[in-house]
Amino acid sequence: MDNTTNDKASSLRWKILRRALLSRSSPSDSEKQSQIIIKRISRRTSHGFNLIPSQVIDDERDSNKRDGSSTRDARVCYTLPIPDAPQLFLTQRVDSRAHLGDFEICNRYNIDNTGLVCNWPSEDVLAHYCLSHADTFRSKKVIELGSGYGLAGFVIAAATGASEVVISDGNPQVVDYTQRNIEANSGAFGNTVVKSMTLHWNQEDTTNLADTFDIIIASDCTFFKDFHRDLARIVKHLLSKAGSSEAIFLSPKRGNSLDLFLEVAKENGLRFSVTENYDQEVWKRHEAFLSEDRDSWPSYEKGHSYPLLIRITL
Repeated sequence: MDNTTNDKASSLRWKILRRALLSRSSPSDSEKQSQIIIKRISRRTSHGFNLIPSQVIDDERDSNKRDGSSTRDARVCYTLPIPDAPQLFLTQRVDSRAHLGDFEICNRYNIDNTGLVCNWPSEDVLAHYCLSHADTFRSKKVIELGSGYGLAGFVIAAATGASEVVISDGNPQVVDYTQRNIEANSGAFGNTVVKSMTLHWNQEDTTNLADTFDIIIASDCTFFKDFHRDLARIVKHLLSKAGSSEAIFLSPKRGNSLDLFLEVAKENGLRFSVTENYDQEVWKRHEAFLSEDRDSWPSYEKGHSYPLLIRITL
């Protein structure tokens, strides 16, 4: 990325930080400032498609922990909705307040902080989609890009018989969570090799990863337009040239951001298809959020909340 892009991204992150800090000094302004941040970055919500049932089982924010996790963390149990599937226990942040150290790391590595916030609705849908198409991943080498807490990657590792799953993110804090969660769930993966990896889409030394993966997965990774060219480049670089390989993205349109990414993908020689109605259950819940079930997700908007299925090939 050029310096102009870095300056723009850094400036935005510091503005977000300033708003977050100001919101602490005035409780009456807290909710309003939070909404500004949310709308600018992404529409974080406690709502979602709820396709992978979950519950917080260990919330120790007010006690000292000895396992390396922060007092801002909690363990969340995900129950995969298929017979005989193992449960997954992922340590995640439960404190949505911005922290100075988070933004220092964002600026140092030119990354965003959204992966630490929560498991986003598109990740939940991606995990459901992968679970519903388990045979697609059997005996395949898979990498998740921009994973955040990596629910979809963990689901593939636990329930599809993939040969290898790499769960990657550019934020080293996120990768630390991923590694600890891999270790905590090691008994759920059978013969599947599961790894964490810090991967920046613009890093140059990726020769050891070239032409490696049968399948790439990602959710809601096309929102930041400054990263489009690097994302398209890394997809092309990682996909195996032998046999059939593909990237499976689930992303809302988010204004014109998805369309712009697809233009960049085409410029890089990648082919793609976009499918709106790709899963009966996801579509049913989408229609309900737009009509009779609107109260359960009041801020739901098709263009901003509903993830389209994008399949990308070489």
